[in-house]
Amino acid sequence: MSKHDKTDEPTDLTDASDVEVTSSAAELGTTTAAPQHGFFIRLYTGTGAFDVVGKRKLWYAVSGVIVGICVISMLIRGFTFGIDFEGGTKVSMPAQGVQGPIATEQVEKVFGDALGRQPESVVIVGTGNTATVQIRSEALDNAETEQLRTALFDAFQPKGGDGQPSRQVISDSAVSETWGGQITQKALIALAVFLVLAAIYITLRYERYMAISALATLVFDLLVTAGVYSLVGFEVTPATVIGLLTILGFSLYDTVIVFDKVEENTRGFEHTTRRTFAEQANLAINQTFMRSINTSLISVLPILSLIVVAVWMLGVGTLQDLALVQLVGVIVGTYSSIYFATPLLVSLRERTELVRNHTRRVLNRRKNAAAKAAGATAIEESGAEPATAAVSVSSGAPDKPAPGAKPTRPTGRPSGKRSTRR
Repeated sequence: MSKHDKTDEPTDLTDASDVEVTSSAAELGTTTAAPQHGFFIRLYTGTGAFDVVGKRKLWYAVSGVIVGICVISMLIRGFTFGIDFEGGTKVSMPAQGVQGPIATEQVEKVFGDALGRQPESVVIVGTGNTATVQIRSEALDNAETEQLRTALFDAFQPKGGDGQPSRQVISDSAVSETWGGQITQKALIALAVFLVLAAIYITLRYERYMAISALATLVFDLLVTAGVYSLVGFEVTPATVIGLLTILGFSLYDTVIVFDKVEENTRGFEHTTRRTFAEQANLAINQTFMRSINTSLISVLPILSLIVVAVWMLGVGTLQDLALVQLVGVIVGTYSSIYFATPLLVSLRERTELVRNHTRRVLNRRKNAAAKAAGATAIEESGAEPATAAVSVSSGAPDKPAPGAKPTRPTGRPSGKRSTRR
């Protein structure tokens, strides 16, 4: 018995039962159809029913289209940078005046009448008594800022905390373009440091093909998340950069979970012909489906709470920027860890001689088993005895007995001593 024959034996009860069932089916010449379970049962049991790796060309095409759209959007549309990056002046005041709620069109008209030009944007953040009007414009000097505050107070008379009109509730802040450029530089440095540290950790933790796949997944998440911001027109602020670093960490965590299971399933795979490397990796994805989904749901729930409570109720714009990038990143990271990272790993590993030879052995074993099962089925359908069938198959057998063989009777039985019984 060769080394591979010894290691092909089942190593646990599950493998043993599978081998016995397969052998019995081959001997009887019957085909046993696997029971069809529902979607959620297959999702929870993680038996490998979802062929993600086998359809990886489809997922490559989908991922390529997504990345292509995002890159084109970033090149053509660009990004909507916040005041912290581009510089300018921001004026805020309550959205409730003496005459009732203040509309954005009214604010734009007052701004144009006071300064002779239109603001860059006017938005209302929050709801109810906590709603505020935020006006963003190019940089204003002190005289223009004071003139605008006077015009806004005369037109709307926004209420203070005591319910009375107050000029003090109209606040302004100015950001220079130089400071915005410094913020941009620091954000890029932080992103580069994160990617370098992540690359070092993954390279030390996993083998090189897993490291390449994980780093490619991080780049994919970065491009897609940035592309979504470009497509939708979300404003990019320092909080957005902080959130982006956070979701890259989440994506790396989710990818590591799947890779840990792949590593566990494929440990010593070359010593068994039960499954190919691609099938073992696909099984790992199925086994971690629910963990990935549950992790994503647990991450999304507080993000949605942050959006609802902090943004709609309290009107905190910084938290809005942080929550939006995290929401987009969690969705993108979950997709990439399942449909991009592991399929890419399998494609890289299948280029190696070890995996190619192992896949060939597995397929040859299955081919031989199928041929034996087909032969057993043919014998059963013909109704012939196994021994008779075996003789008929051996059409090239010699007519003369082999040297040293016992003489045979016409009936085909070997001759011997006569029975003395009457």
